[in-house]
Amino acid sequence: MTDTISRPHKPRSLGEAMVRLEHQWGYFLALGALFVLLGMVALAMVAFATIASVVMLGAFLAIAGLAEIVIGFRSRTWGRFFLWVVAGLLYVAAGVAAIAQPLLAAAIFTLALGAGLTATGLMRVWIGFEMPSGARGLALLSAVVTTALGVLIVIGWPANSFFILGLMLAVDLMFSGWSWIGFGLALRARAKTPQP
Repeated sequence: MTDTISRPHKPRSLGEAMVRLEHQWGYFLALGALFVLLGMVALAMVAFATIASVVMLGAFLAIAGLAEIVIGFRSRTWGRFFLWVVAGLLYVAAGVAAIAQPLLAAAIFTLALGAGLTATGLMRVWIGFEMPSGARGLALLSAVVTTALGVLIVIGWPANSFFILGLMLAVDLMFSGWSWIGFGLALRARAKTPQP
């Protein structure tokens, strides 16, 4: 017996998905505006945003740790059980420590962020010199900016630990918001343009 319930077909291309979404442009515009507003609030309350970021990260670490412990107890071999449970306990401990001491965790995360950006930037410098000459300039510019940002974070540590993570959250929210606004406006323009 065939299925007589009509199901909407999945879009086969990005263009078909855009056609389906073009009359929903207002939702994307509202989402973008909300993200920009939240980014501005985070920018105005950057120390609070840093603490909120650390507490949320701590909660995510604890939840991930609990999930790994559950997976460990469901595993059938002693080696996998031990690895999953130990990894889960470490995640839970890190998450609880971040929630209990958010300022100390912010300092540790900020130092790790600065060191990571510096290492990434230096790696990009090396990769940039290996690229063809046409793409080398932008790659090296990106590498220098990333390295400089990492070095500035490390040099300003630990004093900058109270605002770096909140500042990055605020900037990310605002850029994401403007991206959604741009997407909503593009959908609106498509909806108003007659399609052949």
